[in-house]
Amino acid sequence: MKRIIMMVLRNLFFVPYGWFMLNWYAGHVDDYPEEKRYALLKKIDCKANTGGNITIKSYGVENIPSENGFMFYPNHQGLYDVLAILDACPVPFSVVAKKEVGNVPFLKQVFTCMKAFIMDREDIRQSMQVILNVTKEVRSGRNYLIFAEGTRSKNGNHPQEFKGGSFKAAMKARCPIVPVALIDTYKAFDTGSAAPLTVQVHFLKPICYDEYKDMKSTEIAAEVRRRVEETIQEYGGWD
Repeated sequence: MKRIIMMVLRNLFFVPYGWFMLNWYAGHVDDYPEEKRYALLKKIDCKANTGGNITIKSYGVENIPSENGFMFYPNHQGLYDVLAILDACPVPFSVVAKKEVGNVPFLKQVFTCMKAFIMDREDIRQSMQVILNVTKEVRSGRNYLIFAEGTRSKNGNHPQEFKGGSFKAAMKARCPIVPVALIDTYKAFDTGSAAPLTVQVHFLKPICYDEYKDMKSTEIAAEVRRRVEETIQEYGGWD
Protein backbone atom coordinates (compact mmCIF):
# COMPACT_ATOMS: atom_id res chain seq x y z
CA MET A 1 0.00 0.00 0.00
CA LYS A 2 3.04 2.31 0.01
CA ARG A 3 2.29 3.54 -3.47
CA ILE A 4 -1.39 4.33 -2.92
CA ILE A 5 -0.42 6.33 0.18
CA MET A 6 2.04 8.29 -1.96
CA MET A 7 -0.66 8.89 -4.57
CA VAL A 8 -3.08 10.21 -1.98
CA LEU A 9 -0.42 12.35 -0.31
CA ARG A 10 0.54 13.79 -3.68
CA ASN A 11 -2.98 15.16 -4.01
CA LEU A 12 -3.29 16.17 -0.37
CA PHE A 13 -0.13 18.23 -0.18
CA PHE A 14 0.78 19.17 -3.74
CA VAL A 15 -2.68 19.54 -5.28
CA PRO A 16 -4.95 20.42 -2.35
CA TYR A 17 -7.45 22.11 -4.62
CA GLY A 18 -7.73 18.97 -6.75
CA TRP A 19 -8.23 16.77 -3.70
CA PHE A 20 -10.91 19.17 -2.43
CA MET A 21 -12.64 19.15 -5.81
CA LEU A 22 -12.57 15.35 -5.99
CA ASN A 23 -14.39 15.13 -2.68
CA TRP A 24 -16.72 17.95 -3.65
CA TYR A 25 -17.68 16.33 -6.93
CA ALA A 26 -18.16 12.99 -5.18
CA GLY A 27 -20.58 14.65 -2.78
CA HIS A 28 -22.43 16.56 -5.52
CA VAL A 29 -22.10 14.12 -8.39
CA ASP A 30 -25.46 14.94 -9.98
CA ASP A 31 -24.62 18.63 -10.21
CA TYR A 32 -21.90 18.15 -12.85
CA PRO A 33 -21.99 16.61 -16.34
CA GLU A 34 -20.01 13.43 -16.93
CA GLU A 35 -17.49 15.12 -19.21
CA LYS A 36 -16.57 17.66 -16.53
CA ARG A 37 -16.28 15.01 -13.82
CA TYR A 38 -14.14 12.84 -16.08
CA ALA A 39 -11.81 15.72 -16.96
CA LEU A 40 -11.25 16.34 -13.25
CA LEU A 41 -10.62 12.65 -12.61
CA LYS A 42 -8.03 12.47 -15.38
CA LYS A 43 -6.20 15.51 -14.05
CA ILE A 44 -6.11 14.16 -10.51
CA ASP A 45 -5.20 10.66 -11.71
CA CYS A 46 -2.26 12.07 -13.66
CA LYS A 47 -0.97 13.89 -10.57
CA ALA A 48 -1.49 10.78 -8.45
CA ASN A 49 0.46 8.65 -10.91
CA THR A 50 3.31 11.15 -10.78
CA GLY A 51 3.25 10.99 -7.00
CA GLY A 52 3.23 7.20 -7.11
CA ASN A 53 6.17 7.01 -9.58
CA ILE A 54 3.98 5.35 -12.22
CA THR A 55 4.27 5.86 -15.98
CA ILE A 56 1.40 4.76 -18.23
CA LYS A 57 2.11 3.59 -21.78
CA SER A 58 -1.09 3.39 -23.83
CA TYR A 59 -1.55 1.58 -27.12
CA GLY A 60 -4.45 1.27 -29.52
CA VAL A 61 -6.33 4.38 -28.42
CA GLU A 62 -7.52 4.62 -32.01
CA ASN A 63 -9.44 1.36 -31.44
CA ILE A 64 -11.80 3.01 -28.96
CA PRO A 65 -15.16 3.44 -30.78
CA SER A 66 -15.90 6.96 -31.94
CA GLU A 67 -19.52 6.60 -30.82
CA ASN A 68 -20.38 6.14 -27.17
CA GLY A 69 -22.27 3.14 -25.89
CA PHE A 70 -19.57 0.47 -25.70
CA MET A 71 -18.01 -1.72 -23.00
CA PHE A 72 -14.41 -2.33 -21.96
CA TYR A 73 -13.39 -5.84 -20.86
CA PRO A 74 -9.87 -5.82 -19.38
CA ASN A 75 -7.96 -8.50 -17.54
CA HIS A 76 -8.01 -7.86 -13.80
CA GLN A 77 -4.76 -7.58 -11.85
CA GLY A 78 -5.59 -5.43 -8.85
CA LEU A 79 -6.85 -2.19 -7.35
CA TYR A 80 -4.84 -0.03 -9.73
CA ASP A 81 -6.42 -1.32 -12.97
CA VAL A 82 -9.17 1.30 -13.27
CA LEU A 83 -6.74 4.15 -12.54
CA ALA A 84 -4.43 2.94 -15.31
CA ILE A 85 -7.26 2.79 -17.85
CA LEU A 86 -8.58 6.16 -16.67
CA ASP A 87 -5.21 7.73 -17.40
CA ALA A 88 -5.05 6.18 -20.86
CA CYS A 89 -8.66 6.58 -22.04
CA PRO A 90 -9.68 9.93 -23.58
CA VAL A 91 -13.45 9.36 -23.32
CA PRO A 92 -15.58 9.01 -20.18
CA PHE A 93 -16.54 5.58 -18.90
CA SER A 94 -17.92 4.11 -15.72
CA VAL A 95 -17.25 0.88 -13.85
CA VAL A 96 -18.92 -2.13 -12.31
CA ALA A 97 -16.95 -2.75 -9.13
CA LYS A 98 -17.32 -5.32 -6.38
CA LYS A 99 -18.38 -4.04 -2.97
CA GLU A 100 -15.06 -5.07 -1.37
CA VAL A 101 -13.26 -2.15 -3.03
CA GLY A 102 -16.04 0.37 -2.57
CA ASN A 103 -14.47 1.88 0.56
CA VAL A 104 -10.80 2.00 -0.46
CA PRO A 105 -9.55 5.59 0.05
CA PHE A 106 -9.15 7.57 -3.19
CA LEU A 107 -10.79 4.78 -5.23
CA LYS A 108 -14.02 5.39 -3.33
CA GLN A 109 -14.15 9.02 -4.44
CA VAL A 110 -13.12 8.12 -7.98
CA PHE A 111 -15.86 5.48 -8.29
CA THR A 112 -18.42 7.88 -6.88
CA CYS A 113 -17.48 10.55 -9.42
CA MET A 114 -17.77 7.95 -12.18
CA LYS A 115 -21.22 6.97 -10.89
CA ALA A 116 -20.00 3.39 -10.78
CA PHE A 117 -22.24 0.46 -9.93
CA ILE A 118 -21.14 -1.48 -6.87
CA MET A 119 -22.02 -5.16 -7.16
CA ASP A 120 -22.60 -7.55 -4.27
CA ARG A 121 -21.68 -10.89 -5.80
CA GLU A 122 -23.34 -12.75 -2.94
CA ASP A 123 -26.68 -11.11 -3.71
CA ILE A 124 -27.90 -12.63 -6.97
CA ARG A 125 -30.91 -10.34 -7.27
CA GLN A 126 -28.81 -7.22 -6.74
CA SER A 127 -26.20 -8.46 -9.22
CA MET A 128 -28.85 -9.07 -11.87
CA GLN A 129 -30.26 -5.59 -11.30
CA VAL A 130 -26.80 -4.10 -11.83
CA ILE A 131 -26.52 -5.90 -15.17
CA LEU A 132 -29.94 -4.57 -16.21
CA ASN A 133 -28.97 -1.05 -15.15
CA VAL A 134 -25.70 -1.22 -17.07
CA THR A 135 -27.51 -2.51 -20.15
CA LYS A 136 -29.92 0.42 -20.00
CA GLU A 137 -27.15 2.97 -19.56
CA VAL A 138 -25.01 1.56 -22.38
CA ARG A 139 -28.03 1.69 -24.68
CA SER A 140 -28.44 5.34 -23.73
CA GLY A 141 -24.84 6.09 -24.72
CA ARG A 142 -22.71 5.64 -21.60
CA ASN A 143 -19.58 3.49 -21.65
CA TYR A 144 -18.83 0.87 -19.02
CA LEU A 145 -16.02 -1.37 -17.84
CA ILE A 146 -16.48 -4.85 -16.38
CA PHE A 147 -13.79 -7.23 -15.18
CA ALA A 148 -14.82 -10.53 -16.71
CA GLU A 149 -12.65 -12.55 -14.34
CA GLY A 150 -14.81 -11.42 -11.45
CA THR A 151 -11.82 -11.12 -9.14
CA ARG A 152 -8.23 -10.18 -9.68
CA SER A 153 -5.67 -12.69 -10.90
CA LYS A 154 -3.13 -13.84 -8.35
CA ASN A 155 -0.73 -14.86 -11.09
CA GLY A 156 0.61 -11.53 -12.30
CA ASN A 157 -0.06 -10.88 -15.98
CA HIS A 158 -1.70 -14.27 -16.51
CA PRO A 159 -5.50 -13.84 -16.65
CA GLN A 160 -7.93 -16.25 -15.08
CA GLU A 161 -10.99 -17.60 -16.88
CA PHE A 162 -13.25 -14.89 -18.28
CA LYS A 163 -16.81 -15.58 -17.11
CA GLY A 164 -19.56 -15.65 -19.68
CA GLY A 165 -22.05 -13.97 -17.40
CA SER A 166 -19.95 -10.81 -17.41
CA PHE A 167 -20.84 -10.32 -21.07
CA LYS A 168 -24.61 -10.43 -20.59
CA ALA A 169 -24.89 -6.64 -20.38
CA ALA A 170 -23.00 -6.16 -23.65
CA MET A 171 -25.08 -8.83 -25.36
CA LYS A 172 -28.33 -7.29 -24.19
CA ALA A 173 -27.17 -3.81 -25.19
CA ARG A 174 -25.85 -5.12 -28.54
CA CYS A 175 -22.86 -2.86 -28.11
CA PRO A 176 -19.21 -3.03 -29.21
CA ILE A 177 -16.98 -5.05 -26.88
CA VAL A 178 -13.50 -3.58 -26.46
CA PRO A 179 -10.93 -6.02 -25.02
CA VAL A 180 -8.25 -4.31 -22.92
CA ALA A 181 -4.90 -5.90 -22.09
CA LEU A 182 -3.20 -4.68 -18.93
CA ILE A 183 0.46 -5.42 -18.27
CA ASP A 184 2.15 -4.99 -14.88
CA THR A 185 -0.68 -3.06 -13.21
CA TYR A 186 -0.56 -5.57 -10.35
CA LYS A 187 2.85 -4.18 -9.40
CA ALA A 188 1.37 -0.79 -8.50
CA PHE A 189 -0.24 -1.75 -5.21
CA ASP A 190 0.55 -5.42 -4.64
CA THR A 191 4.35 -5.51 -4.47
CA GLY A 192 4.79 -3.17 -1.50
CA SER A 193 7.33 -1.15 -3.49
CA ALA A 194 7.26 2.53 -4.42
CA ALA A 195 10.06 2.23 -7.02
CA PRO A 196 9.42 3.73 -10.48
CA LEU A 197 7.01 1.56 -12.46
CA THR A 198 5.83 1.49 -16.07
CA VAL A 199 2.53 -0.21 -16.88
CA GLN A 200 0.93 -0.85 -20.26
CA VAL A 201 -2.68 -0.36 -21.34
CA HIS A 202 -3.65 -1.86 -24.70
CA PHE A 203 -7.04 -1.08 -26.24
CA LEU A 204 -7.70 -3.87 -28.74
CA LYS A 205 -9.93 -3.75 -31.81
CA PRO A 206 -13.60 -3.79 -30.80
CA ILE A 207 -15.81 -6.79 -31.43
CA CYS A 208 -19.02 -5.49 -32.97
CA TYR A 209 -22.43 -6.99 -32.31
CA ASP A 210 -22.65 -8.54 -35.78
CA GLU A 211 -19.46 -10.47 -35.01
CA TYR A 212 -20.70 -12.02 -31.76
CA LYS A 213 -24.49 -12.07 -32.08
CA ASP A 214 -24.53 -15.80 -32.84
CA MET A 215 -22.02 -16.73 -30.14
CA LYS A 216 -22.74 -17.98 -26.64
CA SER A 217 -21.59 -15.81 -23.76
CA THR A 218 -18.92 -18.38 -22.84
CA GLU A 219 -17.61 -18.30 -26.41
CA ILE A 220 -17.38 -14.51 -26.33
CA ALA A 221 -15.56 -14.70 -23.00
CA ALA A 222 -13.05 -17.19 -24.36
CA GLU A 223 -12.41 -15.09 -27.47
CA VAL A 224 -11.86 -11.87 -25.49
CA ARG A 225 -9.49 -13.67 -23.13
CA ARG A 226 -7.59 -15.13 -26.10
CA ARG A 227 -7.04 -11.69 -27.61
CA VAL A 228 -5.94 -10.24 -24.28
CA GLU A 229 -3.49 -13.07 -23.66
CA GLU A 230 -2.02 -12.79 -27.16
CA THR A 231 -1.37 -9.08 -26.60
CA ILE A 232 0.25 -9.67 -23.21
CA GLN A 233 2.53 -12.28 -24.78
CA GLU A 234 3.37 -10.03 -27.74
CA TYR A 235 4.38 -7.10 -25.55
CA GLY A 236 6.58 -9.01 -23.17
CA GLY A 237 4.29 -9.47 -20.19
CA TRP A 238 4.13 -13.25 -20.37
CA ASP A 239 6.85 -14.60 -18.08
